[in-house]
Amino acid sequence: MKDMKDLKYLQLFDAYGALLNEHRREVCELYYLCDLSLTEIAEQKGISKQSVSDALAQSRRLLDEYEQKLHHNEINQRESLALSEMLTRVLRALEQFERDHPEHAAEIERIISLMQIDSEHSAVITTRGEGEKF
Repeated sequence: MKDMKDLKYLQLFDAYGALLNEHRREVCELYYLCDLSLTEIAEQKGISKQSVSDALAQSRRLLDEYEQKLHHNEINQRESLALSEMLTRVLRALEQFERDHPEHAAEIERIISLMQIDSEHSAVITTRGEGEKF
């Protein structure tokens, strides 16, 4: 990924990309999803580098407008944080219960294993035995 600003627009594109016209959507896909440079996109689409830059700038402006009106990403981030906090509290309670009741360790371990998720989502929850991840 190019930088944090691009991450913001990748998230906005994921939420609102379908609202862009075909040309802007294709340019954004090539830039954000395929990680192509402006020059590479221009060559692939047979247009000028300036046209690619203009399409990206227009797309960013539109994506910002959609987010200002619909707040999809803002709501999603708040909900993800709330879910993360809730899962962290549940995990800590299970760990405390396991310490207080070692005779139930196997059952607690099975429940905790059900809470584990793949690394793609590890920024959302706190995994067992680790500090909070964000």
